Amino acid sequence: MPNTVILGAQWGDEGKGKVIDIFSAKADFIVRYQGGNNAGHTVVIGEDEFILHLIPSGILHKGKVCIIGNGVVIDPKALFDEVDMLEKKGVSVAGRLLISEEAHVIFPYHRRLDELKEEQKKKIGTTKKGIGPCYADKVARSGIRIIDLLRESTLKDKLKANLEEKNAILTKIYGVEGFSFDGLYREYLEYGNMIKKYVANTALVLNDAIKKKKRVLFEGAQGTLLDVDHGTYPFVTSSNSTAGGASTGTGVGPTKIDKVIGVVKAYTTRVGEGPFPTEFPEDLMDRIRRKGKEFGATTGRPRRCGWFDSVIVKHSIMVNGIDEIVVTKLDVLDDLDFLKICTAYKYDGSIHKDFPADIRALDDCEPIYEELPGWKADTTQITSYLRLPKNAKNYLKRIQKILKAKIVLVSVGSDRKQTFSKSE
Repeated sequence: MPNTVILGAQWGDEGKGKVIDIFSAKADFIVRYQGGNNAGHTVVIGEDEFILHLIPSGILHKGKVCIIGNGVVIDPKALFDEVDMLEKKGVSVAGRLLISEEAHVIFPYHRRLDELKEEQKKKIGTTKKGIGPCYADKVARSGIRIIDLLRESTLKDKLKANLEEKNAILTKIYGVEGFSFDGLYREYLEYGNMIKKYVANTALVLNDAIKKKKRVLFEGAQGTLLDVDHGTYPFVTSSNSTAGGASTGTGVGPTKIDKVIGVVKAYTTRVGEGPFPTEFPEDLMDRIRRKGKEFGATTGRPRRCGWFDSVIVKHSIMVNGIDEIVVTKLDVLDDLDFLKICTAYKYDGSIHKDFPADIRALDDCEPIYEELPGWKADTTQITSYLRLPKNAKNYLKRIQKILKAKIVLVSVGSDRKQTFSKSE
């Protein structure tokens, strides 16, 4: 297995957790490179369901080393809640999890600022986990990193400086109470004591592993259209969820990455605010949402659902350099009489096949569709591409032709076993 990035090629929630879990079986190292506990990767193994927000999905495979890279922002409480959950389910974390000393730390004031900003008139639809404010501190060069939790004097100085600024914003701009230094200082010193056994120079670990021909799997969170540079800005996350983030978020140079795999649903979803050209009407939305269990793994919020949008996926293929595609949740479409694929947008009086940067164009555009017949048959028990109904195969073939990217895996259910390779 070459060094591979697996990421979402839509607005997130594409089923990456399951796909990463499958590919982890052949990897030696699995590394998360961006985002925070605003992500939720779900893996179903028999009767057990695991929802992971920070720790890479590869932790569910014995003997794998999992790394949280420098590009991730870490809420220590969320991290240790996840460690406890895994240990209680019999998954050993000790000696298998490494955390970058350069990763930035989320504090309660980040969460409070996130909540307050989201309560303003123009919502972005964040998870209110403090992700954006933490990344803002990172870019402003005032952030506190994991390594700082291990140095009492450094933590004291940085936390005092941050609280002076944050408390002024909270009290004078938002009119709410600030935070006490003593309580936060003691709490995060203790987190430092708890986390130090996991902390490492992970860039060095990964580059040494690659030199030794070990196989590395880079795990993306969210999706391409939520990338802060290449997504539907400003309705995006605060990090680079595209393949480029795998290098900046781990310290592994781009020449060391061999392949990029994009994960897409057989339809389209997004959570929160922002444009969504192919969004279903309410009756179909409710039907697909219930069948696909389209509720956020992190927040429980209902996801918006719509027809497959090839415009956004072609954009994802371009900006990520995607080599192969995995299609998930094909089974959710089993009951439909017909299906639609969006191939272009109409706005400003003309038809456009490229993804526009102008958010107003996405808001105002009319999607141009191709319509295909449905297959009206249960696919959840199918274990081979060749056994799929003819119209299901035609749907996948058409998607592949439009995208000009090879579909390599198809998923027809949440369990590991409900996945098979696509062969012509």
